[in-house]
Amino acid sequence: MNRWLPALLLTLGLAATDIAHASPVGLWKTIDEATDQATGIVRITERDGALFGEIVEVLDPQARPGATCGRCVDERKDAPIVGLTIIRNVATGDSTQGPWDGGDILDPKDGKVYKVRLELADGGSKLEVRGYIGTPMFGRTQVWHRVE
Repeated sequence: MNRWLPALLLTLGLAATDIAHASPVGLWKTIDEATDQATGIVRITERDGALFGEIVEVLDPQARPGATCGRCVDERKDAPIVGLTIIRNVATGDSTQGPWDGGDILDPKDGKVYKVRLELADGGSKLEVRGYIGTPMFGRTQVWHRVE
């Protein structure tokens, strides 16, 4: 029995890791598609049955310290980029595998707000973030990488 205990614990630990990664909740590194460089860290949390994402760190070396969302047109206008909620009200529903949608995402570069769909990839280590207008067919997908 003692020989099997470490293997059993390892198996249970791996299963717990898979369950933890079955949700977009956590820290994500955003990647610029044009340069393939990391631009920021977003923390996705769940509140009242919905997902929200907040910029917690800017990684872009060309970003101005203390930058604000000057191009935003809603209540986030001139709000600091660090701490800015860019994903709001994405329904969690009953799905543990996604996709999750029903909310919106803000592009702080141009201040535009799009509908959003989130879907895990590569066993939960990547998140496909699709911003779109009208239907997901008319949009763009970024792939974010899990940090934690």
